[in-house]
Amino acid sequence: MLSLKKMYKMNFVFAKRGMCRYISHLDLMRLFARAFRRADLPLKLTQGFNPHPKLSLKRALKLGLESEGEEATVYFRDFLKAEDFMERLKAQLPEGLEIISASLLNPYIHPGH
Repeated sequence: MLSLKKMYKMNFVFAKRGMCRYISHLDLMRLFARAFRRADLPLKLTQGFNPHPKLSLKRALKLGLESEGEEATVYFRDFLKAEDFMERLKAQLPEGLEIISASLLNPYIHPGH
């Protein structure tokens, strides 16, 4: 039987400066995943043998370049205010990575298992 599950989509913009400009795209994905877990955010995980957070970075920035407006999206299983997301995540990020803004999109329901 098909069940419906609610997910919350959070878009956020971050800056990558200083020594963090030398973090590769895949390492940045791992860094965010660890920071989300340390911040105890209600992450929506992928299905399968090796679940990981549903996280998407819009563009892969070249190694060694700084950026002031990188966009990303993460999905949560429970409601979380954008302000709480920013506050909790900022405390877990290294110097050189900064969350500039975040916005919670309307919750939506998707088919679950």
